[in-house]
Amino acid sequence: MKISLNWLNDYIDLSGISNDDISKAITFLGFEVESVHNTGAPKFNNVVTGRILTRDRHPNADKLSVCTVDVGPAGGVKTIVCGAPNCDAGNLVPVALPGAILPGNFEIKQSKIRGQSSDGMMCSSKELAIEGGDHAGLMILAAPADANPPALGVAINDVLPPGDTVFDIEITPNRPDCLSHIGIARELSAWFKNPLKYPETKYAPAAGAPARPDLLEAIRVDSAEMCPLYTATVITGIKTGPSPEWMQRRLIAAGMRPISNIVDISNYVMLEYGQPTHAFDAKKIAGRQIIIRPAAEGEKITTLDEKERALNSRMLVIADAEKPLVIAGIMGGENSGIDDTTADIVLEAAIFSRTLIRWTSRQIGLSSDSSYRFERGVDPHTLDEAARRAISLILELCGGQVAGTTHKAGGDIPWQREIQISPAYVNERAGFEIPAADQRAALEALELRITREDKSASDGPVWTVSIPTWRDDLDRPIDLVEEVLRVYGTEKIPPSPVLAPALIGNDDPIVLFNRAVSAQLAGQGFNECVNYTLRSKAEVDAWAPPAAAAGLALSNPFTEDQSHLRATLVPGLLETLKLNQSRGVAATRLFEAGRVFIERNGQNFECVSAAFIIAENADANRAWLKRSPADFYTAKCLVETLASIGGIDLSRQPVEMPSGATFGWQEGQFAVIGDIARGWIARLGLVDLALLRGLGIEGKVYAGALSILSERVKNTSDRRRYQPVAMTPAALRDIALVVDEKLPAADVQKTLAKLARAALPNTFALETVDIFDVYQGKGLPEAKKSLAFSLAYRAPDRTLTDDEVNTAFTKLQEAIAKNQPDWQIRK
Repeated sequence: MKISLNWLNDYIDLSGISNDDISKAITFLGFEVESVHNTGAPKFNNVVTGRILTRDRHPNADKLSVCTVDVGPAGGVKTIVCGAPNCDAGNLVPVALPGAILPGNFEIKQSKIRGQSSDGMMCSSKELAIEGGDHAGLMILAAPADANPPALGVAINDVLPPGDTVFDIEITPNRPDCLSHIGIARELSAWFKNPLKYPETKYAPAAGAPARPDLLEAIRVDSAEMCPLYTATVITGIKTGPSPEWMQRRLIAAGMRPISNIVDISNYVMLEYGQPTHAFDAKKIAGRQIIIRPAAEGEKITTLDEKERALNSRMLVIADAEKPLVIAGIMGGENSGIDDTTADIVLEAAIFSRTLIRWTSRQIGLSSDSSYRFERGVDPHTLDEAARRAISLILELCGGQVAGTTHKAGGDIPWQREIQISPAYVNERAGFEIPAADQRAALEALELRITREDKSASDGPVWTVSIPTWRDDLDRPIDLVEEVLRVYGTEKIPPSPVLAPALIGNDDPIVLFNRAVSAQLAGQGFNECVNYTLRSKAEVDAWAPPAAAAGLALSNPFTEDQSHLRATLVPGLLETLKLNQSRGVAATRLFEAGRVFIERNGQNFECVSAAFIIAENADANRAWLKRSPADFYTAKCLVETLASIGGIDLSRQPVEMPSGATFGWQEGQFAVIGDIARGWIARLGLVDLALLRGLGIEGKVYAGALSILSERVKNTSDRRRYQPVAMTPAALRDIALVVDEKLPAADVQKTLAKLARAALPNTFALETVDIFDVYQGKGLPEAKKSLAFSLAYRAPDRTLTDDEVNTAFTKLQEAIAKNQPDWQIRK
């Protein structure tokens, strides 16, 4: 929101207050000042007013003119070569004389142009760095027929309009009342304790003014929920033309382009009050009636930006008896706009549903200054005042008269909101003492009136505070504490130590899982990706059954490409792969950890998920080290590793090779492990080759995805503690065990370590049990295998002797013979 300082001064006297102090005030009041910009011409030397006396064609250039220019008694008549199309005799223009320095450090010198002497330069507004002027030709200060033109030879800074300071402010969504100059002035009035002056509205409805039913007979609202209040005022006999310069300057400072007096007044009032209005050309309203109705399905309208837009029945239009005239709250149509022939208008002021305007704006891809305000909320109780302000300006600047009374549909929207608060409560919540008088002054400065004061035996006075209609964001006592602090000054909060209990604990298991997955896969050479949780319908249909896709659809999506919750992370990774391949980036190993949603029997389960893809590397043959290509078992190994991080052992789980619809996977070359009904599910294998070709991805891609219900994620990592570095050598012993070939080596290792520790004395420890050999074949019974382990014993304070290690090792062999009779110690 761009705020003009000159404009603000209409409502609050800010003279004598620096721009830095105003910026500081706006910031401490809770808004961000993004930039401060000064407009108007810079200070010039040797740039004066001059009148063109003659204009002749340059003898050596078709597009140049040789002019004589009177620059006043001090300078006399100068000969100047000019290329502007409007250097006509009689025009008063800015003249830069030799020695003048224009913006861009451009120094004016006496020179020859195509053999013709030139004693200076006549200037355009662009050359003087003046915004908003016509840059196509010279800046015309006065035409020959203008009365009271500036004197000749006067310094240009004394003639040009004064500059302005523009504050570009970011308004938070909960403060739509500050999307206007009055709203910001109200805030600054409270901060600087200067009185606030509201605009003078000269128009007052007069009884008995003749109506014009031939222009507008009636209005009708077919959807009071979408449009709770609508007013229309007929004004006849107006004269269209440019708006006055002061209004144009203010609109330009606020970032708007002046168009015509009627349109400019509508925009001016919107920037002043925050209430959008719209003017119709009365003769273009068919049937002499305005109807506020839902659009017909497929109905079309060409808006003022000359684009045809298709509407649907959830949208609201302002229509006449034959056609839509306006997309309600967003933009008017070409078929009802003001033009040079307009003599009679209908001025609209209305309130529309916030959610309706927001949804319609997103659907048709059209946002405007009007929709921006309606989306955030417009105070319906200032509508009448804003409309009368617009009518006053129209009558003053465009002539005409109001015909009849204002047509109105919808009643007054009731408002009465009061909040009880005590000074003691404010001090308790603020954490320091604010005098009650200062609290009262802060509230009343913001027009938060204290309507009643009661006495409390424990907390002192209790105030009943009346909330004005434009502060819909205030509804709790704590909100008033914030208002007091804003105006009293947050910089006055005294410094104090922060006292808070220190909590020692692990992070959430999901955070730990995602962190561990990232560390594991990044260590394997994968690049991490982050994609949107919302995906397109086409993508979800390709990767999930129809029932699941329907269950994951949003009821009110913002855009078509974000209409569904994602069922898997793999499509987003493929999209990233395609982007990298198209740019020649050799990123073939990608992963993501995030949330997915799995539908089962009409219920959606939110899951923690980790997924990866491994693409064929087209440049593998050019690498100095050739690695084995990825296959199904590469993906299975990685999925098992990810599952172990989440506390799930996949090594003993059955692997299912589904038949039928594969939903994104290559038939016969992918597998499913587990089911979401058990709390987790994993899919892995080759991605469907036809799908890859459709995406434009080259080569094969193997993928894996693990999804776990949030409550099933386990924290498998213990808190690590410091272990001192051993200063003594370890004593090693090897043992080979003959066991059943189907017995997992990991189970044997765990049992062996348990028995070995049980056989130890208290004077030293078993440090590690590592497997170093697996043998099957000659010399072993059928269906048996030999597992060889290395055991490391160590004492922290001394070197172990052979006798004490051998004693422990002998006890271990005895324990194996006793507790594991199916195992045989291999000699």
